[in-house]
This record gives sequence, structure tokens and C-alpha cells, in this order.
Amino acid sequence: MKFILGLKIGMSQIFDKQGNQIPVTLIESGPCKVLQIKTKEIDGYESVQIGFKKLKDNKVKKSQKIKPFRYLREFKADVSKYKLGQEFNVSIFEEGDIVSLSGISKGKGFAGVVKKWGFKGGPKTRGTKHEHRTMGSVGSSTPPRVIKGKKMPGRMGGKRITTKNLKIVKVDPENNLLMVKGAVPGRKGTFLEITSRE
Repeated sequence: MKFILGLKIGMSQIFDKQGNQIPVTLIESGPCKVLQIKTKEIDGYESVQIGFKKLKDNKVKKSQKIKPFRYLREFKADVSKYKLGQEFNVSIFEEGDIVSLSGISKGKGFAGVVKKWGFKGGPKTRGTKHEHRTMGSVGSSTPPRVIKGKKMPGRMGGKRITTKNLKIVKVDPENNLLMVKGAVPGRKGTFLEITSRE
């Protein structure tokens, strides 16, 4: 398994040799540093903890002195391939690799059922008043309660989303950039976890 951490820069487009337009997401990825290696003997499982975006000395809190990085994440992996203090960048990926990206989606605040779930709403004519975007009946007579999981108004977005099977179009190790075909979760500046099965 290959993995790296990054920040979403935004969307752009490139053109292939045939002149076809390809929508891409630009991601600033790495360099990342291996901060901890967990083993079955000591921790009961194998994983690698990596850090991304080293903090400036004047920004480091007491609790961060051992690992002065803004982002820390742990990935289950074959620990024999990694060493403590090892650094790696986007060059671990190749053009054509298929990756999964996880991040926090855009928060859209409190939303009604029409916006959140795509409900049709009430009729627009024949005596309808203040009911155009309401959800209608929420319960039943048997059982006389609202069933758990009912689609209702509430906060929309702001959740961890994983988008799978995205293709890497271009790798730029000099500028620590990855170009991924299609859209990824979150706004500009969203922290992303990028993983790929070898």
C-alpha cells in the first residue's frame, strides 16, 4: 500500500495528446516524514505514522515538540519497507495509478429536505400555503413513532468522504504536486489522505 498526505489547491484542466480536455484536481502532496513505526510485538498491529507540513519553531506547542508537524496520520502497512525518520514525496506514485482520497466535504449549514435529500416538495397550486418545501408526514400509526434513520432536515456536508478509483494524470516531484482526474472532497485547502494499493 502506498500513501501520502496533501492539501487541495483547486481544480484545473489539461489536454491529452489527442486534444481531449481532462478536468484535474491539483494537490500539494508531501514531503512526508516517518515519525513512528508500530509493530505486532509492541503495539499488537503494524502501522506507520507520518507527518506533513512541519511547523515553524515559534508555532510549536509543548505537546508538539517531539513531532512538530501540523498533520499526523497513521496507515496500516508493511513496516519492513519503512525506517524511522525516512522522508518520501509524490515520486512514490506514477502516472496511471488508481488512488482513493479522503477528506472533509464542504459544510453547507442547516438544510431542508429538498436541498439535502432531493425531495420533490408539495404541490405548487390548489390552496397550498407555506408547504412547498416541507417534508410531509414523518411517522406512522404502527409503530406510533418516527423510525430511526428517517430523512429529515439537518446539517449538510462537513463529513469525511472517501472518493475511490481516481486516476493520477501527472506527478510533479519538483513542485510536490499531484494531478488527479476528477473532483475530490472539500474546499480549497482541505487536508487529504491519498492511498493506493500496489
